[in-house]
Amino acid sequence: MIKYRPYTTVVLAMSADGKIADVTRSPARFGSNSDKAHLESKIAAADAVLFGADTLRAYGTTLTVTNPQLLQNRIQGGKPLQPVQIVITHTANLNPEIRFFQQSIKRWLLTTTTGAFFWHKRPEFEQILVLETEEGKIDIAAALEHLSKLGVAQLAILGGGELVASMLELDLIDELWLTICPLILGGTGAPTPVGGKGFSSKLAPQLQLLEVNTVGQEVFLHYRIVR
Repeated sequence: MIKYRPYTTVVLAMSADGKIADVTRSPARFGSNSDKAHLESKIAAADAVLFGADTLRAYGTTLTVTNPQLLQNRIQGGKPLQPVQIVITHTANLNPEIRFFQQSIKRWLLTTTTGAFFWHKRPEFEQILVLETEEGKIDIAAALEHLSKLGVAQLAILGGGELVASMLELDLIDELWLTICPLILGGTGAPTPVGGKGFSSKLAPQLQLLEVNTVGQEVFLHYRIVR
C-alpha cells in the first residue's frame, strides 16, 4: 500500500455493448461532440494524463485542451496550459514520426530499463521514468507514488483496457467516467474498458453510482470505487 499517490479518474467512451474499439482496434471516434467536450473537460482538470502505447498507436496523437474557458481555468489555477502527457509502455516501441511528438505538450515516458534504451538522450520525452519490479515489469504503484512527488495530484487515465485492469487490480483507481454511445460493435476480440484476466464476482471492485447524465443519444455515467 503506497502512502501518497495522485487521485485517479478513468475516462472512457464505449459502445452500448461495452467495447472501447472495434475488433480491428481502429481509433474509436464514435463519440459525439458532447463526449469529446466531456473528455476535454476531464483532461483540463488533470495535472497529467496517462495512457498505454496501444492507445497512442491507434490515434497517433493526444487530445489537448483548446476550449478558451478551460484554458483560462488552468491559468487561474496556476497550472500550465496543458497537462503532462504520460505514455506507459514496457517496450516503448513507438514511432517517433507520429504527430504526437510534434504536439506542443510536455511528454513523459513511463517504461522499463529496456524500453528507455532507444529514447535515452533523445528530445521527444522531457522525462523518462523507469520504475521496475523485480521481474523487470513496470511498478505502477511505485510510479504513481513518484508522480505524486513530481507534483501530479490529479491523474486522468485514458486507456486502454489492460492499463485500467492493472490499476484496478492494484486498487489504484478512484473514479470512472464512462460514456455509453449508441452503437453496437460486437466481436469477442474487441477491447473493453477493463481487460486483463478479469475478477471473480466475489473479488470484483464495487462501484457507487454518483451521477447519470443523458445528452442526446449518449449516457454519461460517473462512478466511485467503493473501499
